[in-house]
Amino acid sequence: MDTCIFCKIINKEIPARIVYEDEHILAFEDIKPQAPIHILLIPKDHFASLNALPEDKQHLVGHIFTKARDIASEKGIKDRGYRIVLNTEKDSGQEVFHIHFHLFGGRPMTWPPG
Repeated sequence: MDTCIFCKIINKEIPARIVYEDEHILAFEDIKPQAPIHILLIPKDHFASLNALPEDKQHLVGHIFTKARDIASEKGIKDRGYRIVLNTEKDSGQEVFHIHFHLFGGRPMTWPPG
């Protein structure tokens, strides 16, 4: 997508602090972190939200969760705890309409989240 900021990051048109990349997904530090560790994990294919993710791409969600766990381990928060958040559509707080998962950690989390 020409105007999607995450697609521009994937295409290296906009710089980002990348912490993981493979042929299917990209993980990078959020530019406005809400926790000491705040990583965004995105598929390289553009889907506006979870609602737009086709059945034949559902494996990407499992791959993202596995890599989020691995990143949490690398960042030293796996055993202390971390949170993975997926916002879907406007009322949830989704601002960038490219499906993305937030990995939060490095501080105690509260409930309910917002």
